[in-house]
Amino acid sequence: MGKGKKVDRLSALPDDVLVNILDRLNVREAARTSILSRRWTQLCAKLSRLIISALDFLPEGVLCTNISDDELVRINAAVVQATDSILTRRNPGEHTIRLLSTRFYLRDDVPISIGRAVGHAMAAHLVDNAKFTVMTGKYEISDMAEDDLITSARNFMLFFDACPSAFGGLTALDLENLRFGESDISNVLITCKRLKHLRLYNCDSGDCSTLQVEHAHLSELSIVHCMLERVELKWLPQLTTMVFEGWLQFQDPLFIGHVPLLFGCSQNFRRHVCHLFSAN
Repeated sequence: MGKGKKVDRLSALPDDVLVNILDRLNVREAARTSILSRRWTQLCAKLSRLIISALDFLPEGVLCTNISDDELVRINAAVVQATDSILTRRNPGEHTIRLLSTRFYLRDDVPISIGRAVGHAMAAHLVDNAKFTVMTGKYEISDMAEDDLITSARNFMLFFDACPSAFGGLTALDLENLRFGESDISNVLITCKRLKHLRLYNCDSGDCSTLQVEHAHLSELSIVHCMLERVELKWLPQLTTMVFEGWLQFQDPLFIGHVPLLFGCSQNFRRHVCHLFSAN
């Protein structure tokens, strides 16, 4: 090379290689590359993995367990802006989205804004997998009073009712700290027709309530620290993995209905069910 000349070897790589590199970054980091040139802006619109997490917008040095309400509002607003910015850049139907995952706090109308943006993306693009991780900002069960659990569940159901298209396309759902109405979880499962993975952390319909689960595609079910007296696996033909943690001591906590693949994966079944009883 002659003196003073610089070669940008990274930009010399073909688009598919650069997109593969960007797919390994979180969305916030990938979006920063769009300022480099018009070409890099176009590359961000071709990403196949879109993982947009509120945790990526935490101030440096601040833990997720120590966020003020004002900071939480700011972080949620950043998630909305990032979701809109990333999704509106894409040309309809041009590139498949292999994973569209959003993690956000259950505050104000922010979840509805995110849900509608995701719903529009599902209508305009082929989305293989989509996930919502809905957080409440509380990380110790002892911090959640019963009224807080009920209020959070009502806010979640308002979000759910406002965004049926987004929930209809979900393949994974992660919920925490919600005390649902009697039929709410069943309604969520009916609407989330593509759901494969469901995680419930400190979620129930009241102390010592019963959870009935029926779903055609659910393959993984995780129930952690839920005040449930009984779980009825009524009809889950694709269920292969089940995790129980932190249950109360009940005589017959688990009812097994039609779960043929769970029994087929006997090692998984024995391990998780033994975990259920040994943990209590």
